[in-house]
Amino acid sequence: MKRLLMALSAAVLLLSAPVASFAGSAYFIMDAKTGKVLASSNADDLNHPASLTKMMTLYMTFEAIHRGKLSWNTRIPVSRAAAAKPPTKLGLKPGGTVTVREAVDGMIIKSANDAAAAMAEALGGSESGFARLMTQKAREIGMRRTVFLNASGLPNMQQVTTARDMSTLAVALINNYPQEYRLFSQASFNYRGHYVRGHNNLMYRYEGMDGIKTGYTNASGFNIVSAVRQGNRRVIGVVMGGATARGRDAMMASLLDRYVPKASPVATSRLLASVGGGKVANQVEVASASDDVAVDVDTQTTASAPRKRAEVVPMAFAAASNVTVPMDRPAAMDEILVANKPSAAATGGWQVQIAATPSAQAAKELLSEAKSRAGNALANASPYTEAVGKGGNTVYRARFVGFASRDDANSACSALKRKDFDCMLLPNKG
Repeated sequence: MKRLLMALSAAVLLLSAPVASFAGSAYFIMDAKTGKVLASSNADDLNHPASLTKMMTLYMTFEAIHRGKLSWNTRIPVSRAAAAKPPTKLGLKPGGTVTVREAVDGMIIKSANDAAAAMAEALGGSESGFARLMTQKAREIGMRRTVFLNASGLPNMQQVTTARDMSTLAVALINNYPQEYRLFSQASFNYRGHYVRGHNNLMYRYEGMDGIKTGYTNASGFNIVSAVRQGNRRVIGVVMGGATARGRDAMMASLLDRYVPKASPVATSRLLASVGGGKVANQVEVASASDDVAVDVDTQTTASAPRKRAEVVPMAFAAASNVTVPMDRPAAMDEILVANKPSAAATGGWQVQIAATPSAQAAKELLSEAKSRAGNALANASPYTEAVGKGGNTVYRARFVGFASRDDANSACSALKRKDFDCMLLPNKG
């Protein structure tokens, strides 16, 4: 009996303690005029982006303005879900509105999670829908390993990026939206009569730094992306996984001090990104949505033609399973989707996955709830759970199997989304 009580006490302590964080140390310093990598460490290892995620949310906001879908004065509705996001936030009220200008300033300076969620819902219909668009856009501009699951960077085990990918996003922002990019240099703004100061402290004191974003969660550590212009030299720096904000800033400053003088002084306005993880990285011009378009950030801008999007669908976590599972390293999208040998239950040509949970019981309960709410669309489907990983890294995939065709699986997925379940289609490779 005593041993049982000790075991139960240990279990309670384990479950109530903070999850061991993942904060892989990485940095990447790049000459943005030539694409040359000046210094790097673990540049292609996966890390959690935290609020660096908002760089992509802002990129897509700027794109929507250029396409005429939004103006700076457009009022964005605030849902209950958006307003309920945890701090940092602007304090938006459910049922209210926020202007695009306020939301953009809030995301850049305050790193406001409620503003990011409201913008995501306005542009993507839902935050999960917007996250899929974010991942698609990441592929378009050359971010090879990044997967977005939300618009703010709030903790999600499978929202991942790399230091190199974040430098690519910084280059894309500067190249494609140069006027809007200037907003990243703001140190403060006035939100409805309240003075709001930013916290990118390194930018306020480092000579030539004009952006761009910081981020932090327990799982990511302290992250920063910085852009520096000194003379004709243009350098992008990324530091991820810092133990403290001060230590992260000190490391970035030290790297910039050492490597900015080594950047090319060539006079060109178009920047290059560096992609690939080999000894000789490829140098590429980031895809542009609006080449040579002058933009007045105080007025509505003109639209530019849309580009074809690649189909990239990220893994989705349902709200009921938002428990961070400790990992030695996060898994990239192509790594997450490598299936184990299917069991006999996985019959039919297609499967629909709704979540990956930290326990088999949570997966089963989620499947049961989904089936009861989705109705006829899942009448002929079978719930199926699959364990992936080892030890403390194990997660349990929650899937419905037995769909004879992609259309059947897609119909089921659509029905699930109408009931606020995220989902993705998977062919049965068994």
